[in-house]
Amino acid sequence: MECLKNDDEELTEMSKWSIEMKMFSELAGPGSKTAERVVNLRASESQKPEGERICYDPYAVYFISPGILEWAVRNPEKLKEIQETNERILPGLDNSIIARVRYFDDFIMRSIDEGFEQLVILGAGYDSRPYRIGGLERIKTFEVDHPGTQAVKIEKVKKIFGSLQDHVVFVPVNLGVEDLGQKLLENGYDPSKKSLFIIEGLSYFIPLSVIDEILSFIAENSSKGSCILFDYYPESVVDGTCNLEMVKNLHKLLMQVGEPLKFGIKDGMIEAFLMERGFSHVHNVTSLDYKRAYFHGVNEGRNVCRLLNFVHAVVG
Repeated sequence: MECLKNDDEELTEMSKWSIEMKMFSELAGPGSKTAERVVNLRASESQKPEGERICYDPYAVYFISPGILEWAVRNPEKLKEIQETNERILPGLDNSIIARVRYFDDFIMRSIDEGFEQLVILGAGYDSRPYRIGGLERIKTFEVDHPGTQAVKIEKVKKIFGSLQDHVVFVPVNLGVEDLGQKLLENGYDPSKKSLFIIEGLSYFIPLSVIDEILSFIAENSSKGSCILFDYYPESVVDGTCNLEMVKNLHKLLMQVGEPLKFGIKDGMIEAFLMERGFSHVHNVTSLDYKRAYFHGVNEGRNVCRLLNFVHAVVG
């Protein structure tokens, strides 16, 4: 009887969580729902004291849809309850996303010091790096995204800063339909310059054929020493053969917001995958790596998701 009771409670929580996620989806703006979710996480983490936060994005709060922001201000306790439920339903995932923000920030700052000349952010969403990382104001940055999400982003940037920034070039592209390379070249991308390509929170939402188009363009149109950095899930998460409960929950959430998983990489195959496509010096970053790097002291007890990995590689 106790087992049945626990099952009923779990089903009730799942049903409640699904309703809450639908509510947030309806409150969000017309852009990507996953982009909205990520910027909410960045904003929440950034409000913590300096010694406690993993990442810091002072602009994140301004990218949150007004409907969600207003609801959160009116319902702080309810928001906390939803965040706690989210951690039970998708254990460690939010912390892994926060760690991803920090790792990508750190990588970009090192790349600035190493003299890269162009930054291309694919699936830019509500990324604020071009506006908050020192040194990027001197580097041409291409923000590539779906036209719908990018239109929302542009209006938010204008509202925050009063105008668009000269070093940022917005490139609207419907990946898989339009030619990414052609669009970048038409907007001033220079293949002779040392470039960094960032693909954060995007790879698993586009099919392998489009991934190959992107990697092919980068490998063939970037100078020696250019880099790529992205995050990915194992293939078993994407195709549903991973039997973890959180994977089932993740699929339910993404299907609900209309952004299902489409691409993953087989365990242990990331180096071969990228080398076959023209890259070298492949470095895989596991959850153990970023847990060790960022979650210590007051954050030592924070769980991370072992399914989300990062990888960077060099062209050639």
